[in-house]
Amino acid sequence: MSMLTPPGMGGKYRVTGNQYPRMRRPRSKVRIVAVVVTTVAVVGLAGWGTLQLVDVFGGKSTPAKNTAAQAENAAKQRTCKAAAAPGSASAAPTAFPEPGEVTINVYNATAKGGLAKDTADEFAARGFKVGTFGNADPEYDRKVKVAALLIGGHGPKAEAAMKLVGAQIKGTTTLKPAAAGSKRATGTVDVMLGKGFTKLSGDKAVEKALAALARPSAAPSAGTC
Repeated sequence: MSMLTPPGMGGKYRVTGNQYPRMRRPRSKVRIVAVVVTTVAVVGLAGWGTLQLVDVFGGKSTPAKNTAAQAENAAKQRTCKAAAAPGSASAAPTAFPEPGEVTINVYNATAKGGLAKDTADEFAARGFKVGTFGNADPEYDRKVKVAALLIGGHGPKAEAAMKLVGAQIKGTTTLKPAAAGSKRATGTVDVMLGKGFTKLSGDKAVEKALAALARPSAAPSAGTC
């Protein structure tokens, strides 16, 4: 009997060899699967939690915030389209008066002699009424750097009259409403001929300028859309 054979275990239960046998329970497959599933779940939850923390502290939008932002943008777009739609109050084209409905006073604010009379005659030839002409007052004499400074009344009709007159002048013009409380007639425009004045514009240039001035601004104001 070998020395490795426990007492009382002879015969067919004899153990031979130089080492004791290692005996352990067989591993359960169910237990292994449960461990793997638990590990995967823990890792997944940890990753999801990390992403949520990154979104919160990193300032990223959540799905709920994205949905609210999309709804707000859609509402703004509908408002902008409605404001720019034809027929809305903001899209109404500018209506200009007839030249015969506008009275022009022409003043020479330059050192060139006879400029006021010559320009007044040209305005009269285009159908405008000429009230008076002459040299500009000291307030404007030699101080108008653009082609002309136009002084008119207040309100949409007065502004339309000034734009009609300004379209006749080649170069840059500046529109200036009369002083508050002035009893200036809506259809009366003072034309201060300045340093930049050379001549009145041709017929095609006038038509192009009036078309641009009459075209309404379809785009809403900055910051609205």
